[in-house]
Order: sequence, then structure tokens, then C-alpha cells
Amino acid sequence: MTTDNIQDIRRDYMLESLDVSDLLPDAIEMFNKWFSEAMKSQVADVTAMSLATVDVNLQPTSRIVLLKGVEKGKFIFYTNYESAKGKEIAQNNRVGLCFYWPELERQIRIEGKAVKLDKEANESYFNSRPYESRLGAWASHQSSPVQSREQLEAQYSDMKEEYPDENNVPLPPYWGGYAVKAHRIEFWQGRASRLHDRFQYEWVEGSWKITRLSP
Repeated sequence: MTTDNIQDIRRDYMLESLDVSDLLPDAIEMFNKWFSEAMKSQVADVTAMSLATVDVNLQPTSRIVLLKGVEKGKFIFYTNYESAKGKEIAQNNRVGLCFYWPELERQIRIEGKAVKLDKEANESYFNSRPYESRLGAWASHQSSPVQSREQLEAQYSDMKEEYPDENNVPLPPYWGGYAVKAHRIEFWQGRASRLHDRFQYEWVEGSWKITRLSP
């Protein structure tokens, strides 16, 4: 198959349906329900989510990050605050998250605002990471140009010499987490003939308003 045949790639969605009777009143509880089902179904990279941000020129950008928790109704992820996404969030903290689990023919879209976690939360998670990952946070100046793979590995080796004790790698001042407080969450279940089931939860005056959307 060549790129000329891309338009012919398609499949129908037949696994499940989603009806209003299947929904929970609270969007976060509904997310937790679907996430639990994805875990039980052994979805590959179940925590992977696309994070969309906007730069100073209003250019949207997206990349995959990993969900690290859902705490007090907020979606948690960690990164380098000096990375491209960190700088974009600093000037506009409105973000989009998107999960896609093809094994279940499901998608969840989340819109909200990202706020930095406090130092205590950052240190707690950072210290739980593997030793090598903590060194990598120091070695990599995320999103900045690097001359070669050899330079990157040399920077890693330097950090390993500086912090040889795996129990004593400090938190970099530029590294930490965000909590995304959602104001809109959409649950999408693939259906046959592209007549997908879509339900939107929107936070309105202190409660979730649920609306069925056309596919």
C-alpha cells in the first residue's frame, strides 16, 4: 500500500454502545469508570494522553504525555516547566487533553485550565521515579537544541557522577507537575456507520450538564 491509498483505510466500530442510561452524573466518576475498564482490558499505554497547548502566535501544538493521577477532580501530569509546553502553559493555561483507546473504540476529550502543583507534591512524585529517570530530568534541557546524541549521553554521564547516590537526587527547580481542572469532558464511543455516541459534560453553575452530541 502506498500513500495514494490512505483514503481507503477505514474500519467500522462494532464493540459497544453508549446511552444516557450508561452515564454517571459526575464527569470525573464517569472518567474513572471508563479508565478502570480500560485497565481491565489491558489497553496499551492506557495513561497516554495528547496534551494540546497554544503558543504566543496562537499556533496550537500537541504531544503525548502520561496521566499520573486524578486527584480532587483534577488530571495530573509532570514535565519540564522550561519545555515548549511549559512555556506555552505559562502564557495561556487553557489546555486540551485527549485519550484514545482503540481496543475499546473509545475516546475522551477534556478541556480545562492547568495549574502548577506545589513543591511538596513535585518532590513526592519525583522521588518515586526510577533513578535513571531522575538523572534524565537533570541531563535533558527539554525542547532545547542539542548537538548530538553523544552530547546528550555525556550530559547524562555528568549527572550520574554528580549524583551517584540514587537516594539523593534533588528535584530540579524547573521540573514539576500540573493539575488540569476540567470544565468540559466528552465521552465518545465508536459505533457502526459513523453514527458514534457522544456525550458532553459541561460544568455549569456548580454541577455537570450532560448533552448528547451529533457524531
